[in-house]
Amino acid sequence: MPEYPMQTTRTSCLNVEVPGVIERAVDLLHRGGLVCFPTDTVYGIGAHAFQPQAIERLFAIKRRPVHLPIPLLLADVASLEVVCADIPPIAWQLAARFWPGGLSLVLRRLPQVPDLVTAGGATVAVRVPDHAWVRQLCGRLGAPLAATSANLHGQPPPVTAGDVADAFEGQVPLIVDGGVCRGGVASTVLDLTVTPPAILRPGPIGVQQLMEIGGLEFD
Repeated sequence: MPEYPMQTTRTSCLNVEVPGVIERAVDLLHRGGLVCFPTDTVYGIGAHAFQPQAIERLFAIKRRPVHLPIPLLLADVASLEVVCADIPPIAWQLAARFWPGGLSLVLRRLPQVPDLVTAGGATVAVRVPDHAWVRQLCGRLGAPLAATSANLHGQPPPVTAGDVADAFEGQVPLIVDGGVCRGGVASTVLDLTVTPPAILRPGPIGVQQLMEIGGLEFD
């Protein structure tokens, strides 16, 4: 296992309703910082998806093995074209039906997506979360978020800002407090780069729901 450097910083914990908090988050992300925030499942920790040094910091702080890819959160369906190549028609149909929501699509990545995000692979997992504040954050940032759960690797995922502070106090500059997250099941992960498509992780969107989309079949 590699040695991970520790950073010491001043952590601010601000309520999601505080005026200017989203602007502060955007500024930190643009400057290569990390931000922790509520999502539609658990609290996440995110970096600007196109800044490799920020993503390195995310891996370091989480103590996340670098062979594990990081999914991207998008502001909207149209943002697929910012990070993905060779998008098949079925991807647009699935996105129109299930986004925002609990479905992650694995697609071919564009070159601007850093290798660290994909663990050097040719594909990337993307999702539009069912959380208006996070979508707004991505929109204001003008880029996707490379984001994963805001906990040390292998620890239980956090559902409160206090959980996040327990893990990352003094290591991230901003924790956005949105109250208790609903928790629940992680997103369904569907790989559209193979034929037939493969469910890599079961989740809230089941096979029967997916098959309602015309032309989608599974083994």
